[in-house]
Parts: sequence; structure tokens; C-alpha cells
Amino acid sequence: MYGYRLGAIGIVITFFTIIFSTVLMPMVLFQPKPAHTGNDYSTETVGNAARGRQIYVREGCFYCHTQFTRLQDRGYGPLVQAGDYNYETPHQLGTARTGPDLTNEGGRFPSQWQKAHLVQPRAVKPGSIMPSFSYLSDEDMNDLVAYIQTLGNKRLPQHYVEAPDEYRDTTEAGRALLARRHVDTNASASANAGRGIYTQNCAACHGLDGRGNGPNSITLEKKPANFTRPFYKQYDDSMWFYRTSEGVAGTRMPRWNQILTEEQRWYVVAYLKTLQKDTEETVDKLEDVEKAQQVKLPVLSHEEYEPHTGGGE
Repeated sequence: MYGYRLGAIGIVITFFTIIFSTVLMPMVLFQPKPAHTGNDYSTETVGNAARGRQIYVREGCFYCHTQFTRLQDRGYGPLVQAGDYNYETPHQLGTARTGPDLTNEGGRFPSQWQKAHLVQPRAVKPGSIMPSFSYLSDEDMNDLVAYIQTLGNKRLPQHYVEAPDEYRDTTEAGRALLARRHVDTNASASANAGRGIYTQNCAACHGLDGRGNGPNSITLEKKPANFTRPFYKQYDDSMWFYRTSEGVAGTRMPRWNQILTEEQRWYVVAYLKTLQKDTEETVDKLEDVEKAQQVKLPVLSHEEYEPHTGGGE
């Protein structure tokens, strides 16, 4: 009996020690100074961003979306600092990341696009699993869009599609990498050499012509990239080499720097640059998209939110 009591006391002491060291002590000692890159909720004039944040919390958007960029989140914009969250209570860090990270979402798309996405997600983003929020009132919808547009508005990146610093000539490691390169990625001979390497290692998923339709693609939940999309015209040599070397997080693409030599990866880059690029048809108004896809989208006007198709209050 005496031994059980000692065991129980030990468990209680251990429990409170863990709580003290992991919750209470960091809460008291970790007091980051406010950063100058926190979200500015006062910039939106059409909607009330502060109220939009309350709607974001109420609708549980953080169940799927995170608001913290990590070191491995390349392509999601600048990293956040601890001080960015000084006035974020309750914080919206999220955990699941079923949807994309929204840390730097503000300004990435027009407000009209954000609203259309909330009303009919798949109308503007095919494949999206986000539910429709068309039941929100006009005021709620506008405020929610205003909040989304403030996310990261003090950390706006100049370019979303660019390789990390260590792959560019902005760092010593990047300059050393480029100095070692002796493959002319613009030469047809290099492209021919890269084609063989690509066929052996990449074509099974991306297809022989890079359209993402290789025989393995049908079994992959996250479909391989279609390199003929105009989007890839933005890639420079460093970006191609980075993607080829480190793969894409969240997909089945491996880190080829563990398998191929540096020289082989540059040859692959030379071949990827030669793939045919499809043309992209653009429209100036979302009404035109509505005609093409037979979906009902919010009517647009100049910098104003229009009543959407959802229910009112």
C-alpha cells in the first residue's frame, strides 16, 4: 500500500514538472518583442479586417490552414518571427495544413478572386476541397476577405517563384554552386544529355513530354507537375536546379540530390528548359470565366465588393 502511494506521488510530481517546464515556464519567460512585420489590420478600407479575423476564428479556418511559414516552406513567402504574433490572440498557427499556408496570402490574389473562392472554391481553383462559405452574409464575407488580404501585408515578397538563397548568387554557397557548373544549360547537346536522364528517372511520373501524365501518375494522389504550363516559364536555372535537387515537399518526388550527381541534375535542367510550353488563355473579368465553366461567380466592379449569391442575415 505504501509503495502505491509513493508511485502515485511520483506520477503527480512528474506530471506537474512537465506542465511547468513546457507550458508555464515558457509562458512567463518567452516574451518576444513586437516585430515590425506583424499584420496590419487597418489597411483595408472596404471591409473590417479585425472583425474578419473573428469570423475566420468562428468558421474554424485554422482547422485546415496554418499561419506560420517554416524553413522547409519554400515558395510560401518570407518566414515569420515570434514577435509577429504579439497581438495575435488567439493565435491562428493551425496544425493540420490540409489547405495551403496563409501566412503571406494577403495581396497574392485580388480581393474579387478571394471572394469568388470563398463562394465557389472550385470555380476559381479546380481540385480545391474547401467547402463553400456562400452562407455568410455580405458583411461577413467582405470582412473575411479584408482579413485575408491583410495576412503578411508587411512581408510582401517580391517574387513567389524563386530558388532559396543557397541556390542563387546571393550567398557564398550559391556562388560556389554556380562556379562549379560547367554544363551549358542553353546548349542543345546538354539538353540531349539531360533527356536521357529525364527519361530514365522522371518520365514515369511526369511523362515523356513533361505533361505530368506518366504511367505512374494515375496512382499518385498528388499529381506530377505539368511542365508545359506557362507557370513554369517563370523558372530560371536556379529554380529548376533547386526543384530537381530537393524535390517538392508533400509529393512523391524524391530528392534527386541523393541519387543524381550535380552534373546530371544540370543536364536535366537543360532538358526541362526545352519542353514545349502551352499557351494560356486569359480573361479580364470573372464573368468570362463564368461563361466558360457554367458557374455562378460574384459580379465584379471597380475595387468594390458586390453582393454575392449567399444568404443574407
